Amino acid sequence: MKIAIAQIDTTIGDFDGNFAKIAYAYNRGVECGVNLVLTPEMALTGYPPRDLLLRKDFVEKNLSVLDKLKTIVGKVGLVVGYVDKNSKKPGRDLTNSVAIIQNNKILATRSKTLLPTYDVFDEDRYFEPATENLPVVFNDRKIGLTICEDIWNDEDFWRDRRYRRNPPEELFKAGAEVLINISASPWHLGKNKTRQEMLLNLSHKFRKPVIYCNLVGGNDELVFDGGSMVYNEKGEMIAYGSILKEDFLIADINSDVSVKTAQPPDEEYIYRALVMGLRDYVKKCGFKSIVLGLSGGIDSAIIACIAAESVGNENVMGVSLPSQFSSKGSLDDARELADNLKIKYMVIPIQPPFESVKKQLSDVFKGLPEDVTEENIQARTRAVILMALSNKFGSLLLTTGNKSELAVGYCTLYGDMCGGLAVISDVPKTMIYKIARWINRDEEIIPVSSITKPPSAELRPNQTDQDSLPPYEILDKILEAYVVEGKSPKEIINQGIDEATVRYVIKLIENCEYKRRQSAPGIKVTTRAFGMGWRVPLAKKIKI
Repeated sequence: MKIAIAQIDTTIGDFDGNFAKIAYAYNRGVECGVNLVLTPEMALTGYPPRDLLLRKDFVEKNLSVLDKLKTIVGKVGLVVGYVDKNSKKPGRDLTNSVAIIQNNKILATRSKTLLPTYDVFDEDRYFEPATENLPVVFNDRKIGLTICEDIWNDEDFWRDRRYRRNPPEELFKAGAEVLINISASPWHLGKNKTRQEMLLNLSHKFRKPVIYCNLVGGNDELVFDGGSMVYNEKGEMIAYGSILKEDFLIADINSDVSVKTAQPPDEEYIYRALVMGLRDYVKKCGFKSIVLGLSGGIDSAIIACIAAESVGNENVMGVSLPSQFSSKGSLDDARELADNLKIKYMVIPIQPPFESVKKQLSDVFKGLPEDVTEENIQARTRAVILMALSNKFGSLLLTTGNKSELAVGYCTLYGDMCGGLAVISDVPKTMIYKIARWINRDEEIIPVSSITKPPSAELRPNQTDQDSLPPYEILDKILEAYVVEGKSPKEIINQGIDEATVRYVIKLIENCEYKRRQSAPGIKVTTRAFGMGWRVPLAKKIKI
């Protein structure tokens, strides 16, 4: 059996656009002489549509597109993910489903059995799980159809299983000769390697071909990396889709010609994921250009690089907003970066409006020393100017805070947190430095001084981040252990980290949830990101 995998980038709710991509891929598969064309999970609606699924018209439109697809599908089959109505009550109104179409009719449909409800997933909110899943006969061959999570629960691969059922095992016991899985599996660092090992395990265990079709593209906070794969019955990978870009993959499941893959370094993988995530966010939200503040520091420098690659340097505006505390070196670094990237650049000093606000408050603040209040006024003055530019020119304003800063609240609400997308909000500071060096691997794009100088918000004389925070190497270790791994303060202290530092950082993390709740959405690149997969109450009492 010769199959084609359409690794496409769908847009949520763009039924006409999604239909066009599926139809184009199908016709291409026909021209290439395949037997079956595969598309990703919920390819008709885009993934994840979240509460759009509660709208009846949204569901009806996706079903009408499914009917429209039937009119173009002939002898070559098409596997497509969609949302169906649940005909069995009681239960939820919908199912996450897959249809196999041939000769202008639906041969069969199947529904997702395992519904993830953890991290960024909330499928149990919308869908009714399948109670059984039997093989489908296509061209006299029995095919097992599964959807994403259905293959993530084999007892021989996973030590801790989330579900009792194992859909691939059930299908193979029922006579399936081939296993197909259509997915919308969001990416985070290390996940692609896990998928490869998991699919290898399935093909080895059951000695059957395994075909995996994954979504690609960015949707809000999530990045889908593609990386579709085909394994033959010997457990050999015989086809592998591109990473972080659309692809059209053709494979004969009887082939014994194996392929090998290479994993890029983590910093390259993250950079490329952020580029795609930003590019799709801009495109799918209807923006044409980007604006951001350029401080001369490493964070804004990396975001400027990502922005220029995502939408083109001619569509990026970098703005320097110096105060009396801004060093000449930072101003020079900001200009040099803009020149290197060939992006638009302007300088708008904030000293006049800052002094005006201080004068306005002078009677109220009389006799009180300057403190973080005045620092925040500077940050908020910058935000007013950047938002004005965003409004006037219809540009997307990017925030420049990283995960380390967002975790401990080292950012100003309604100041540097203002913006439509927080591109690096899931990237720890230590990884920021690795990415900067990777960007400069062939030539100096980010000024070296932006990388080597001590990080500073430059809101008061001679300020550095380490005036308020432990070194980022220590901070990020605590962050990884507490936020990502869920370890207790005691467990982290037992790793050899100073107790006072651990408790101080954790207290900051817990106390700054109100800031994170009001922050711009960020692009997820780690296993645990702040945002849609992070659900922590504001009013709480945590013993630290």
